[in-house]
Amino acid sequence: MAPREEASGGAGQAASAPPPAAAGGPGHKMAAVLAGGSQRVVRAAVRRSALPPPASGCWGSAPGGKRYLLTEDDIKLQEFQQMKVAIRNEVHGNKDPYFKSIKEKLKKNGIILRNELKSLLHLCQTSSDVELARKVIYRYHEQNGITALHDFKFGPLFMRLCYELDLERPAVELIKDQNLRGFFSESTSFHILMTMLFKKGHFESALEVLIEMKKQGIPFNKETYLLGFAICYKLDNLESCKISAKLLEEAQLKGDTLPLRAFCFAVATALKQNDVEQAKFYCSQIMKTENKLYSNLKVLVQLRSGLLEEVIKTLEAAVEVDTPPFVKKIEFSEQVLATVREKMEENPDLSARLGYIYTKLQASGQVTMCTLEDMLFQIPSSKKTPAKFLNQKQLGYQAAKPLQSDLLLE
Repeated sequence: MAPREEASGGAGQAASAPPPAAAGGPGHKMAAVLAGGSQRVVRAAVRRSALPPPASGCWGSAPGGKRYLLTEDDIKLQEFQQMKVAIRNEVHGNKDPYFKSIKEKLKKNGIILRNELKSLLHLCQTSSDVELARKVIYRYHEQNGITALHDFKFGPLFMRLCYELDLERPAVELIKDQNLRGFFSESTSFHILMTMLFKKGHFESALEVLIEMKKQGIPFNKETYLLGFAICYKLDNLESCKISAKLLEEAQLKGDTLPLRAFCFAVATALKQNDVEQAKFYCSQIMKTENKLYSNLKVLVQLRSGLLEEVIKTLEAAVEVDTPPFVKKIEFSEQVLATVREKMEENPDLSARLGYIYTKLQASGQVTMCTLEDMLFQIPSSKKTPAKFLNQKQLGYQAAKPLQSDLLLE
């Protein structure tokens, strides 16, 4: 049984370099982890494939295009920042006495209370503040263990703090530290960290966090799969294509629901690696086919399969479909159509038919300058708005420079 597709269409001290990758490559580890400890040798995901990606123009991003993975509903950054303002007001804007009392407790080996750690995490504004929070986290976890974590989940709070202050290194170090096992006991912590690493282009490190999530036995959900397939797409090599297949296989075995975009990332990854058969298989798993992302990918899969007549029929059907005025018609990427046009030049008859269809598509507003990559990173209209940082005035303090003004990807 194939995995179900989500009905709606379908998780300071700025370190510029990504955290160091583990020896052997994260792709090799992930394949082994997903295969249940298989020792077969595979290429490391950190190496680029020697094969150039086909139709590379389809995968670029249009100038100024914003691309999203998770929403404010997933990250909850604004909610975190609003709480920071509230707690800062409780100490009358002066965190120093509070920090001093916490340092005294550490020095005297005093008991760190839950609300003390909670307040501390909301009062942090700099990398040095986070270093203090880090020490308190270790002390709190040492004193309370996993038992106290059932009452309140601190993992997401710490990750939101690191996300806001652009501090991925301490986030990666803590989430991997065996001495803190159980502290990051839910998927949200891993999702926030993977998103931060993804945004900064640290795809190998993001894959290592996914591996760590698997190792720690944190259950995967639809946001995990979306991030996993997006990471594989960006790694863009033979091993990441294999990891996509393993992720899909695992979802299938568990009967997990996959978002539409997760499947589409898998299709795109396979196409970029010239694995047309795998791309066709992924396409066959998609049930919600009345959308532009699927339609554009379908055209490329047909084109790469040599089914030129089928490409023409797909485009004709999109033009001729009887759509109510209030329903938006399927749009096709100008770059996808240019790729089709180039291939059709070998056949004058098909080229002429394509020219006629293209004119009709343009007349009906069904040609868009969005690339396939732009489409892949667009949040479906049914989802909530992307996560955004509050501005300096709203925060009431000088926060570290955010990664971006909102959750957009470079």
